[in-house]
Amino acid sequence: MAKKVLIIGTGLGALATALRLSTRGYKVEMVERYHRAGGRLNLMQKDGFTFDVGPSFFSMSYEFTELFKDCGIPNPLQLEELNPVYSVNFAHRNKPFYIYKDMEKLAREFDGLETDFETKIRKYIGTAKKVFHDTEDIVIRRNFNSKLDYLLQLTRVPVKHAPMMFRSMWKELDGIFSSEEAKVIFSLVAFFLGSTPFQTPAVYSLLNYTELEHDGYWNVKGGMYKIVEELVKLLEARGVKIHYNTEISSVSSHNGKIDAFVDTNGKRWTADLYVCNSDAAAFRGTVLKRKRYSVEKLDSMEWTLSPFTIYLGVKGKLDNLIHHNYFLGNNFKQYADTIFKTSVAPEKPYYYVNVSSKSNPACAPEGHENVFILCPVPDLRYKPDWSDSEKLADTILEDLSQRTGFDFKANRVTQTIMTPIDWKDAFNLYRGSGLGLAHGLNQVGGFRPSNKDEEFNNLYYVGASTTPGTGLPMVVISSRLATERIEKEHGPVYADVV
Repeated sequence: MAKKVLIIGTGLGALATALRLSTRGYKVEMVERYHRAGGRLNLMQKDGFTFDVGPSFFSMSYEFTELFKDCGIPNPLQLEELNPVYSVNFAHRNKPFYIYKDMEKLAREFDGLETDFETKIRKYIGTAKKVFHDTEDIVIRRNFNSKLDYLLQLTRVPVKHAPMMFRSMWKELDGIFSSEEAKVIFSLVAFFLGSTPFQTPAVYSLLNYTELEHDGYWNVKGGMYKIVEELVKLLEARGVKIHYNTEISSVSSHNGKIDAFVDTNGKRWTADLYVCNSDAAAFRGTVLKRKRYSVEKLDSMEWTLSPFTIYLGVKGKLDNLIHHNYFLGNNFKQYADTIFKTSVAPEKPYYYVNVSSKSNPACAPEGHENVFILCPVPDLRYKPDWSDSEKLADTILEDLSQRTGFDFKANRVTQTIMTPIDWKDAFNLYRGSGLGLAHGLNQVGGFRPSNKDEEFNNLYYVGASTTPGTGLPMVVISSRLATERIEKEHGPVYADVV
């Protein structure tokens, strides 16, 4: 008889793991506290508009290719590369910077601002490329049996890269570029990690390589939620059942193994093996009651910034915006230094604007656009009160209207705001942290919570807060690492699958 696996959560990491395990003959069942699959990679439909709730693009598209190939399935996703990759709008400039993968074209964006830009960017990306390829199989694509195992693996990384672990991304950029604009633009990838370039190690410049040369940024035709829809369709065809509106609250165990997880209604969910897609650190504390992950210990960890998001449907076409756009002020370092721990909403916020109807017209009625705005804000440890959410939304819309020449409030058809409280409640995010644990030196690689439980030998983890880290391609890799552990420790159960 095939071994049964219960997966807690239905984020991308969970869905990918379910697909891999069902391919290997395991019987899979899933429980989800939300009413729809996908976790943060979710969907909102309102007043004729369709919004991607969370992620709006991804890099390393080949990780999705690997997933479907591993499962013997043709890739059902239709991907569209974004070029320009994104635009960056500074408060002191009327003209945005368009960031292209073509280095000559990109260099023209910095004419008169950065001397010999093309030579400098090629040098910077060249270094990032070496870091990426010298570390991907050592740090990103492998399991670690212990912290010592991780440290021993690090000795295989060329020693020339070591200094980049101990200086910030900003310092790395400061040593190459002279203009503030260039430094700011190429440090924005730190915010993809939910941090700032002043706190993020320079080694993460490898993200600049992935966006500008290695693979670029991609959108899914039909919207990002197509990823979830296609995975769910494949799983349903294989008989995988997903139970929604079901929250796990406690565990039953015996002799180092889990007997069952128990939901808030008292129902016991039994299986041979368990995979947790809830936050790998917070779950250990809130459900498993581990002292090492008590509230005090969790609060002392480094967490990523929270999302403050606005989902806006407007009448009219936004000619001054592309698919991905950043809107920044003139006080980048001061803003970055204070955004993590302030208790008040920013008066002049920095924010990201996604207009997915540029790539997917069906997401909005004809003659309209759908707009997703994300402003990184402190998590609920530092700003628990969000009674000022409407004020912050108005501040952002007024700023955006002024800088684009389009009156967003006057042309607003529908609007929904999600504060860090809403994100916490909807997707069970610890303190409303948008991307889980941050990526400081003490929380990367083997220092992240392991994807194999330290006490129960039939419990595994997948997702952003375990290895290798945050981001859609990372959690797809995470699904492979978790599956490899399960297969190695419990054996494949190969069987014919649909």
